Amino acid sequence: MKAPDKVWVISEVYYPDEQGGGHFMTKLAEGLARSYRVHVICGYPQRSGDQRDLPKRETHNGVQIERCCSTNFDKKRLSLRLVNFITISLSIFFRSLSKISRNDLVIVVTTPPSLPFVIFIACKLTRAKCILRIEDIYPETLIATGITGPKSMLARLMTFLNRWLYGSVDHITVLGRDMKQLVQHKIDHVSKTDKITIVPNWTDLDLVAPMSRDDNPLIKELRLTDRFVVQCAGNMGHAQGIENMFAAAEMLRVHGDIHFLFIGTGVKREWMEKTVQDKELKNITILGQRPRAEQPVFLNACDVSIVSLVSGMKGAAVPSRLYNIMAAGKPVIAIAEEGSEVALTITEEEIGWVAPPGEPGRLAEVIMDAFSDPARLRQMGLRARQAVENKYTHDRGIEIYCTVIRNL
Repeated sequence: MKAPDKVWVISEVYYPDEQGGGHFMTKLAEGLARSYRVHVICGYPQRSGDQRDLPKRETHNGVQIERCCSTNFDKKRLSLRLVNFITISLSIFFRSLSKISRNDLVIVVTTPPSLPFVIFIACKLTRAKCILRIEDIYPETLIATGITGPKSMLARLMTFLNRWLYGSVDHITVLGRDMKQLVQHKIDHVSKTDKITIVPNWTDLDLVAPMSRDDNPLIKELRLTDRFVVQCAGNMGHAQGIENMFAAAEMLRVHGDIHFLFIGTGVKREWMEKTVQDKELKNITILGQRPRAEQPVFLNACDVSIVSLVSGMKGAAVPSRLYNIMAAGKPVIAIAEEGSEVALTITEEEIGWVAPPGEPGRLAEVIMDAFSDPARLRQMGLRARQAVENKYTHDRGIEIYCTVIRNL
């Protein structure tokens, strides 16, 4: 089969942005560059300071990068965030029209929500193939987090537009089985084809590895060497169910040997700090976001780690942090709905527990189960690391993408 002249990876966030989607899209492009001519069109990192300190064009690890300017308003205000979405999408759209050719193939991600629509139009105009990488499904994510109602005009409009988009692109990649099922439901007229491929997120096995708890510098710094540490690291946003974990921590405050460690930032960070102060929750420590290079230390600074999603998120998203936790050889407590990819993975691999969203009492019971059985925890951690090495590596993910590209 004829290979595409170029593979274009389209994403708002990319190198040197190392958080979340930026890291994964960078690793995706660099992995594909081993087999194809890969170009990237992206935005500048959304950070304070002058964006002009990065070149408009550069080559990094075999990938040619083109950056587009956009607004950088405060993300906490929904109206201003929408302006950011529109400006970066239009900026990337016009750059794509001038760069993409007929025999090219485009991989576009669903963040921001407006981006895949304009890029699909660019692909139609240039007659290029289009692969949609779904990381979040709308409007389900917005409904689950309370941003909009299920019968609102916005929800109905997004449902209609995404059904059209999913049915129109050449191929779709999703992060899990629950996500595939949800997408198939939206495009049931093509559900019997091979249009949807599961490509799980991967982890950096050469960066993240198990570390002795006794030698962990963060544990020592926080003086938690004699505590059972329950950790939640990553985004502290609307979808994470932080209130559920805080309620469980309040129930367990009488157990002086159990301590909760939160590492990260997000829209709920201010509420978290205020709640700790108001309720005098001395069994909770909150730290800011740490660089990705420090993952080997902070992911190992616990006895068990929590991955949390609010109710209604089944199929709408799959937390990438799960695989990094597993790479560190840590057992996992998932606050997730039955049948979600997170719950299925933990149950099938026997690496932890699953508690339903919105039931802090059940979460507290699960934490006590973990606390009371250290030998079982060690075995779960060993199985978690082994599962990552067998199923969730970067090379395996790139191999699946290369197969999809060859078939197109």
